[in-house]
Amino acid sequence: MAPSQQVPVVIHQNGGNRLLMVRWGLIPYWAKDESIGNKLINARAETLEEKPSFRRSFEQRRCLVLADGFYEWKKEGRVKKPYRITLLDGRPFAFAGLWDSWLSPTGQTINSCAIITTTPNKLMEPIHNRMPVILPQDMESVWLGGDVTSSREVKGLLTPFPEERMVAYEVSQLVNSPRNDGPECVVPVNSLF
Repeated sequence: MAPSQQVPVVIHQNGGNRLLMVRWGLIPYWAKDESIGNKLINARAETLEEKPSFRRSFEQRRCLVLADGFYEWKKEGRVKKPYRITLLDGRPFAFAGLWDSWLSPTGQTINSCAIITTTPNKLMEPIHNRMPVILPQDMESVWLGGDVTSSREVKGLLTPFPEERMVAYEVSQLVNSPRNDGPECVVPVNSLF
């Protein structure tokens, strides 16, 4: 999945959970046009309550962004090497996310999301200075709590996932293009961790 593509999310709405496909790149309800979403793919955990783009969604529209891994690029001199990061047991998981609905000038509703990032754990530190917030499975319903769970109560969930439960490995440069979407994108080049 790449920014501006459709990603699967779970939201809590009308007393139940729903699975939606939404655009990755948050378009706040008040935006003048959808291009703002290109800049809002991630939201820093430390500033959610300060940023107008994320404040309302953090309070009222939290979501789970479903994944089985993610990519990050490690800079080595002038070269950026792609790494795939998964849970050690290979199970799918959920990122802490925010979503919103935007009504375009033509009357089209676009649902979109951003993934919340935090400081890196020890596994991620050598690769990148941020990492997505991966929610422990038993905390997913708390995160989705909507109006039942306040943003203040869930702020403590926005921490780095335990590094001992994750694995990272280098993958092919094929992942540099969103057009490449096959099994070759997850094959290890070198195992480092």
